[in-house]
Amino acid sequence: MKVQTQHRPDATIRPSSAGSRRKSRGDSQASASKTGSGRPKDNSLWLLIALVAVLCMIGVVMVFSASSITSLAIFGSPWHYFIRQWIWLALGWTGLFVAFRVHHSFWRRVAPMLMWLTVGLLFAVLVPGVGVSAGGATRWLGTTSVQIQPSELAKLALIIFTADVLDRRGGKGPWKYQAGPVLAMLGLVGALVMAQPDMGTTIVVMVVTTSMLFAAGIPGRWMGAMSGGAVVGAFGLAKASPYRWQRLTAFLHPFAHPHQSGYQSVEALVALSHGQVIGDGIGASLASYGYLPNAQTDFIFAVIGEETGLVGGLFVSGLFAALVLVGVRVAARAPSNYACLLATGITAWLASQAVINIGAVVGILPVTGVPLPFVSFGGSALVISLFGVGMLANIARTSRTQLT
Repeated sequence: MKVQTQHRPDATIRPSSAGSRRKSRGDSQASASKTGSGRPKDNSLWLLIALVAVLCMIGVVMVFSASSITSLAIFGSPWHYFIRQWIWLALGWTGLFVAFRVHHSFWRRVAPMLMWLTVGLLFAVLVPGVGVSAGGATRWLGTTSVQIQPSELAKLALIIFTADVLDRRGGKGPWKYQAGPVLAMLGLVGALVMAQPDMGTTIVVMVVTTSMLFAAGIPGRWMGAMSGGAVVGAFGLAKASPYRWQRLTAFLHPFAHPHQSGYQSVEALVALSHGQVIGDGIGASLASYGYLPNAQTDFIFAVIGEETGLVGGLFVSGLFAALVLVGVRVAARAPSNYACLLATGITAWLASQAVINIGAVVGILPVTGVPLPFVSFGGSALVISLFGVGMLANIARTSRTQLT
């Protein structure tokens, strides 16, 4: 009896403990049954694809609306830019699917080769008789019907190269050892792009590289010093060229020169103000009648504002904000440091281009000729941007698989 009495308290505890374990296990299984795992389900991949698809469809509609009149006048058909946009979209989404299927670790193996190939193309653009010129700039290779812009490829190549270098050298020496090759390549690419000249792309690659260096843990004081030096250098380059300086500062007082350097800014502001809250309707913008140069490319956001008003402009801006948030989430949940840096670079690339383009159209940033991702008419920019999204989607799928 004493033995039974001594063991009776344990007997009363065991059922309670076992019941607690069963209850805890049941709660875990119930939680897992709701999400498919013990962790919350990550929908970043499908959000990313959906946001980009919506932006592309908006781009198709707005490119046709912005270009049909000028296309009819120049090519005899209102469908010229519209058809070409669909062709570039087909190529771009094919590239997105390919990049999505290829594991992101593959790109680090080809990073040096891709980077030096891009540098070679940037050099080729500057060779007289090889590069194609338009609007006072030489930025293209190819024929009058099919052209590529190496500076667009340079953005993605530099992101892949930077992610690879920072991952391999991370924590293995002073910051100069870690960031040295990246800064050297940034200087080379920046100099070649500025020689075209293309200040907008130069700003984008600088912002992207800085974002990746920050994500890699480079000390803030050195980051600040390098950024300050870059700003001073850009200021000096702009000041050295009267045309470049006038173009860079025209946004400050566009109505002071409404028929010269401030013409595009003035017409963009007029289009935005004309749209008011809900816009004039798709296809009813005055800017598309030739009043606004490059309406279907760099200034397509002005056409969006005139035809869909403040509501449409905020909606498109909101889509880009959501895209950036999804990109940050993918980077935060990336399965490796390299994948995190790659996702950071791609997200910073798309975010900086959207901010620079919209900022120029609404008059708070200089006009630098940067297209609005997925929306503006274009070949190289659209195809390579979609390819970058495919790489980001692959990281999202990998992290989602590992999370679940």
